[in-house]
Amino acid sequence: MNINLAEIFKEFGNNKNIDRPTMVRVLEDVFRTLIRKKYGSDENFNVIVNPQQGDLELWRVREIVPDGEVMDDRTQISISEAKAIEEDYEIGEECYEQLRLEDFGRRAIQAARQTLISRIMELEKDEIYKRYVDRVGDLVVGEVSQIMKRDVLIIDDATGHELLLPRSECLRRDYFRKGDMVRGVIKKVEMKNNTPVVIVSRTDEMFLERLMEQEVPEIEDGLIAIKAVVRIPGERAKVAVESYDDRIDPVGACVGMKGSRIHGIVRELHNENIDVIPYTTNDKLFIQRALTPAKVSSIELDEENRRASVYLEPDQVSLAIGKGGTNIKLASRLTGYEIDVYRVQDEYELDDVDLDEFADEIEEWIIDRLKAIGCDTARNVLDLSKEELVRRTDLEEETVEEVLRILREEFEEETE
Repeated sequence: MNINLAEIFKEFGNNKNIDRPTMVRVLEDVFRTLIRKKYGSDENFNVIVNPQQGDLELWRVREIVPDGEVMDDRTQISISEAKAIEEDYEIGEECYEQLRLEDFGRRAIQAARQTLISRIMELEKDEIYKRYVDRVGDLVVGEVSQIMKRDVLIIDDATGHELLLPRSECLRRDYFRKGDMVRGVIKKVEMKNNTPVVIVSRTDEMFLERLMEQEVPEIEDGLIAIKAVVRIPGERAKVAVESYDDRIDPVGACVGMKGSRIHGIVRELHNENIDVIPYTTNDKLFIQRALTPAKVSSIELDEENRRASVYLEPDQVSLAIGKGGTNIKLASRLTGYEIDVYRVQDEYELDDVDLDEFADEIEEWIIDRLKAIGCDTARNVLDLSKEELVRRTDLEEETVEEVLRILREEFEEETE
């Protein structure tokens, strides 16, 4: 019964990062509830909490009236009872009676303690939610505490709070062990079962943007702005940057001397290929830059439907499309245009076409068989007879006929 509840709860509050004024308010609310349950009202009671010393005092205040004239014992006390508390009291004065915790009974005190702990837990959840919801998009560093099938739990190095890194927000080559330090970006904060859950991501565009801000001082200083970021996590990314100082090359500043700045980011992202391009409001020029490393011959825009027809030399088409179409997909997302790629043909003579260009129509293993006999282009294949191809590649006759049909149709379309 003599336990110093205020001290215990003050310490509890400090550990939970709850400020003292809030803690005092919670203590007052809980003990006023305790008083109301016992006395029916808390109007003539004072609850005093001293946060520095952790003292808690409960005082009951009543008006002193003559003996036998007490009309309401909640607000009045007889002179004889008042003198029993302190000899100097007189009729008409206010009597201050200090209450002891044991006066409320053990069960009531235990109930108050549970209520207080519950309130503090709620405050802690609200505090975590408010703290992290304002930090969405910020870079965080944490230590891996637990590895589960679908999620990785991380302890925030700055606050000690638990963060959640879902497997879906990890890079394909990410491999973690308990105790590893991990960087990510706060993607969102959700309330699940009345508990705040902080979701961290390593695949979001914001993560690459924050890494660049960290590595490139000019971005942090506001001399260079990141205008757009698009990613296929772990494979390729494109970043459009603009300089507000004519003396600073935005691409050179982001890449660094001999790639020193960009290499650290690439290593963090497990060799994700990052193209840094200068931003421009000229749509044609922006599309041309977005298709790096391909060299564009000409571009026709349909601004109303947001489509772009891009014409390239045959040897540049595969560069524009990229492995698995990654380059053209990212360029479309970066510029906001649906990009269609066309080969530029000579007016009088058709250029040859690389076999890899037919990957959508001819299976890869068949293309590999043709390449193995030295047929790297469509014309190389068409220059050989069907019988010669069957003999040299050991392919089925029907397969060879289908390949020849596809290649001939390509040249017929180009002729038309």
